[in-house]
Amino acid sequence: MSLNDDLATEETPAGPIRPVPAAGPAERVSTGFILWMALANFGVSMAYIVPLSFSLALRIQQLVPGHEEVLGYATGIAQAVFIVTAPLVGIWSDRTRSRLGRRRPFMVGGIALGMAGLVVIALAPNVPVLMVGWVVAMFGWSNTGSAIVFLQADLVPEEQRGRISGLTGLSAQVAPVLGIGIVSAFIKTSTFLVFFVPGAVGVTLTLLFVFLGKDPDSRLLALPADRISLKKVFASYAFNPRKYPDFGWNWFGRFAFFMGLYLNTTFGTFFYAQRLEVSVAEVGAIVAIVGLLGVVAAAAGALGGGWLSDKLQRRKLFVLVGAVLFAGGALIEANAYSLPVLVVGSVVMNLSLAAFGAVDGAIVMAILPDRAEAGRYMSVVQFAQKLPSAIAPLIAPLVITIGAVGSLKNYTLLYLVGGVFALLGGLIILLKVKSVR
Repeated sequence: MSLNDDLATEETPAGPIRPVPAAGPAERVSTGFILWMALANFGVSMAYIVPLSFSLALRIQQLVPGHEEVLGYATGIAQAVFIVTAPLVGIWSDRTRSRLGRRRPFMVGGIALGMAGLVVIALAPNVPVLMVGWVVAMFGWSNTGSAIVFLQADLVPEEQRGRISGLTGLSAQVAPVLGIGIVSAFIKTSTFLVFFVPGAVGVTLTLLFVFLGKDPDSRLLALPADRISLKKVFASYAFNPRKYPDFGWNWFGRFAFFMGLYLNTTFGTFFYAQRLEVSVAEVGAIVAIVGLLGVVAAAAGALGGGWLSDKLQRRKLFVLVGAVLFAGGALIEANAYSLPVLVVGSVVMNLSLAAFGAVDGAIVMAILPDRAEAGRYMSVVQFAQKLPSAIAPLIAPLVITIGAVGSLKNYTLLYLVGGVFALLGGLIILLKVKSVR
């Protein structure tokens, strides 16, 4: 029996079956919904970006000191697993019919897996167990975050997309900064709390959104016309760029930008340690301070860029500005050997990332090929972000060894290459996406 048959036999409330609106949502979402969604996104971001950007490197340093490449392999494998499974979860979510809606069941399942994975990492006796834990944690938290994005595509109308994308993007930027500051207090006393506390914040805030947010009962929502089949599953991993050229070009532009981002951030902990000549353990407090200074810039980029793009109804200009600023920040970081200069580069990059993410997120929601399958297509969009996060950690170890002298890695080259990729991404979206201003 197929998934469609199973769903068809589920008891549903009385009323006519209704289709997913092809034109997208028209009703504005409430301030309360926006608040709870932003807080949930904040929690999810803290739960998995704090380990990704700091705690995982610290744990690897404890288990195998001096083997920085293990971080690249661990993050690359976990991202690859998520990339392979994301469209399947997207299709499943699109076709879920329940009293809790299409997205909330996946938030609940995601936080359970994510928290379990973080506990495994904290208690891991060796690198293989750590890698398994990170695969589970990444899968759980990433799918929780995806469900929040899917719900945003389902319910947020065009006139609110820029500012709401900006707000959720800002929450994702602020969360790891605060999270690293919090876990730094536990580094010397409890490795377990370094991973458990961010996860607990993620679980709590996500559950608040599940109970207090909005995801309409989907039992009377019409299923997509085509049935689940192997052909459908394999087709979900791709799309026809000739049929949907704007969606395709935006995908490629987004891919290039995030390739630049992950080249410049995956080894951020080790980069700061080398440039400032401090230990990896000491970097946590420094990153927290630098991050807090970057929060204001991120707020300006996310909220200002999102609000202005809604107000002016122009998206591509702000995407280009974000890409240019990111390239400038990468250039500053590449040549930084003191904390003040590193702070300047970080602030510029925070501003640019927030502006790009907010406005390009609004572009994506405007050019979805089929809103009835928003989960599937948003998963494909996430490929443009997740593929770089899997590829960059595997490429970066090779780049930093080019021209390396002894134990000093070539982070200058890595940051310059990252800046070029980001600039290319902005130019692709500006010049090739036609249906959005």
